[in-house]
Amino acid sequence: MTQQQSGSLATQTIRHKPLLRALKGEAVWPPPVWLMRQAGRYLPEFRAMREQADFLTRCMTPEIAVELTIQPIRRYGMDGAILFSDILILPWAMGQDLRFEEGRGPVMTPIRDEADLARLDEGRVMEAVSPVREALRRLRVELPAEITLLGFAGSPFTVACYMVEGGSSRDFAHIRAMMQQNPALFDKLMAMLTRSTAEMLCGQIEAGAEAVMLFDSWAGILPPEAFRRYVIEPTKQIVAHIRARYPDVPLIGFPRLGGVMVTEYAEKTGINTLALDTVADMAKVAEMVPPSVTLQGNLDPMILLNGGEALQEEARRIRDSLKGRPHVFNLGHGVIKTTPPEHVATLVETIRSV
Repeated sequence: MTQQQSGSLATQTIRHKPLLRALKGEAVWPPPVWLMRQAGRYLPEFRAMREQADFLTRCMTPEIAVELTIQPIRRYGMDGAILFSDILILPWAMGQDLRFEEGRGPVMTPIRDEADLARLDEGRVMEAVSPVREALRRLRVELPAEITLLGFAGSPFTVACYMVEGGSSRDFAHIRAMMQQNPALFDKLMAMLTRSTAEMLCGQIEAGAEAVMLFDSWAGILPPEAFRRYVIEPTKQIVAHIRARYPDVPLIGFPRLGGVMVTEYAEKTGINTLALDTVADMAKVAEMVPPSVTLQGNLDPMILLNGGEALQEEARRIRDSLKGRPHVFNLGHGVIKTTPPEHVATLVETIRSV
């Protein structure tokens, strides 16, 4: 096959993938739709599979991860399938212990000093996450041709929050202390995470991910200068690393609760798509970022939970406010576990009814 024929075939493939087209900067109407946490506990078929294995085993067993990824595609026909996994797979792959407790979430032995950091091993990451890549390879075969396959990782700062705190936190006291009292140690951790995240995402792309997303769930706890140093700069490095090897693969960035800093994030990181949280005014942000940047979001998950006419009205308002601009419809955060599945069906139908 000649290079021209190969390029033509790739173009034809993209034409049949609405989400991939939007992520590459095309204004697709109606906008493609997928949801963060679309594979989750609100689905009865997901809950049935929870009995088979614990959370980490489900993430690291390809046949289970594939099935959980496909469930919302099968039920709703979403335009994107995001790999069933977790952002804390990376520190686990480095050697930090990890378990998930019901009602508490992730629990880890915290990283607090040089000795703790020295126990982590970047060199074991790619082999440890090989089941994740295998799941992606299987998904590329099993997913319908029009569905875009998404890989993802946690952004370095957010992953560092969990690693240093030892799990979830209300005040992030330990990571704030490390940033201020031992910045050299924190910089070393961030550098390690930045390198490993970039390599892990490249591995996901090599295995079949057509786009990748960086989740920076706790970006909003940082003041502006720290945001630039620990959110924008690492993301910029990861984007550059991936783009050097896979220049055509779109990258989505989600600096949750970043406020006014999201415009600078979109400008300086090089991401293709800016995912916005619930509190962002999509139409206002659209005026402040380059038209080449796709916007993703941002329905309030609570509106999806409650359903009714308010759901349809708000979904149409967000959708219509961005008509003519590259837009991927999504939530401002993940699907809440008590959301009735029929509300998700209503949302998808509403977005596609024009």
